[in-house]
Amino acid sequence: SLFDKLATSGIGATNLGSTYCNLISHWQTSTLQGTSLFCTVSEPDDARDDTEDFIVDSADVICTHEPKVESSSEAPIEFSKVDANLLPTVIIIGRPNVGKSALYNRLIRRREALVYNTPNDHVTRDIREGIGKLSDLRFRVLDSAGLEAEACSGSVLQRTAEMTGRVLARSQFALFLIDARDGLQPMDLDVGKWLRKHAPGIKTIVVMNKAESLHDGAGSLARAAGESYLLGFGDPVPISAETGLGMVELYEVMRPLLEEYMQRVLSDEGNQDNSPTEDEESKLPLQLAIVGRPNVGKSTLLNALLQEDRVLVGPEAGLTRDSVRAQFEYQGRTIYMVDTAGWLHRTKQDRGAASLSIMQTRKNLMRAHIVALVLDAEEIAKDRRSMKHDEVVIARRAVEEGRGLVVIVNKMDLLKGKLYERVIKAVPEEIQTVIPQVTGIPVVFVSALEGKGRTAVMRQVIDTYETWCLRLSTARLNRWLRKVMSRHSWKDQAAQPKVKYFTQVKARPPTFVAFVSSKAKLSDTDLRFLTRSLKEDFNLGGIPIRIMQRSVARSAGVSSGTGKSSQPTRKLVERVVSDKRTILTEAT
Repeated sequence: SLFDKLATSGIGATNLGSTYCNLISHWQTSTLQGTSLFCTVSEPDDARDDTEDFIVDSADVICTHEPKVESSSEAPIEFSKVDANLLPTVIIIGRPNVGKSALYNRLIRRREALVYNTPNDHVTRDIREGIGKLSDLRFRVLDSAGLEAEACSGSVLQRTAEMTGRVLARSQFALFLIDARDGLQPMDLDVGKWLRKHAPGIKTIVVMNKAESLHDGAGSLARAAGESYLLGFGDPVPISAETGLGMVELYEVMRPLLEEYMQRVLSDEGNQDNSPTEDEESKLPLQLAIVGRPNVGKSTLLNALLQEDRVLVGPEAGLTRDSVRAQFEYQGRTIYMVDTAGWLHRTKQDRGAASLSIMQTRKNLMRAHIVALVLDAEEIAKDRRSMKHDEVVIARRAVEEGRGLVVIVNKMDLLKGKLYERVIKAVPEEIQTVIPQVTGIPVVFVSALEGKGRTAVMRQVIDTYETWCLRLSTARLNRWLRKVMSRHSWKDQAAQPKVKYFTQVKARPPTFVAFVSSKAKLSDTDLRFLTRSLKEDFNLGGIPIRIMQRSVARSAGVSSGTGKSSQPTRKLVERVVSDKRTILTEAT
């Protein structure tokens, strides 16, 4: 055709000099399209009806469409510098077992969501939130549970669908995942109808996951793409969340949509400075992990602290599988709370999602600053003991890792009369007996279902965190040391260790060093006495304290042949004593 000949002859290429175009024209004014622009060419008045060749100078060519370049009037948006609260929200939605959690992990660039092939079960039950990173794009991404339109009323699937519907209200975009290998299923059509009903104003992008095996040249991918048009959401994007295939195509589709949204948001915000103030920077974020055995009310407690239905709750034991991370502000401080799955002793029989949940819970305990151990008041009253084996393991592991510990006794609304008072009195005493490594562990009694004790929990967590970050000056510690050493009753004054000075070398948790003379060392009894005195005098209850001792040995210098005495050498013998273990090291 005429346009094909023009494209092959190079019409539309822009040059600095003259552009010579051999074209065929028999109309008064012609608009020709090249490879990347439109050119309007005015023919001379003496043009004949029959075809002829003529030369057009570049000055006579008026371009009405320029090549696609970035607009110079509007600077490109740097998503990495935008406040996280202003970023667009993208929710990943679809039927069960299509790879939503795998895509979520791909976008946040971490393996946070549990991924396991369970066709007859649902691994994800709660809404996970993170910051998605796709090249230079940044957005808030939500991982949702699998949707089933035929879920029974009151079932877990029906409750997860209700939670997903509530989250849609604060989302601007949706990635509708389907399985390219299975093709379009009736359940996918049901999810599409559900999405149009509950979120008509959300821009939806159809994503065909697991498409790595369809690039075989036999037209399998084209057939799968053709079926996806029945959903009515436009062109699909084939990807593979497991291998990363198709991420470039997904980026090209999402970029103009996210940029358009951010331009509207930033124009509404104006030129406001979103940089954090000095007061906000001085308060570092707090990592809080809520742990405990199954069905003690951990998820209910998280919802009570957030004052919203953030995670799925119910009477079923083991309802939470993923560790859900939530962020909120309390008294000007950012707090990241993690609701973990029920802690159980892992056995060889544990397989699949249950085993992955246990491992994820242990990892979150290691990352936390403060560990909130939740107990069941009804079980305490029934069994007449505060902590079972699994709960003792959690508490001791938190102490060994140097984390602050807060014990929360939930379901106090189920106890009445003398039983209520007996539990309040007996629990702190028994906890101190079971965990003697840390004295003064705070205990808070709450009823998460009724919302009672929320403020007391947050105050205790903040106080424990500030104590965990405490730093004491060396002068203050040495004044304290002189008083402590004088009031201690030593059996043998000659055997009293000569502590030269005492200093703090680290916080989070507080770590101290006692420099002693070479002839005597602090015994385990002396170290326990110093630890107890530190916690009592400086109110350091509920957190582990580590004390190291260093003995300095001086050797007399030997005169050399030149009459100069050699420099004295020092040998440091370091003994690290903590709540976990004792380590002996030597250095010269």
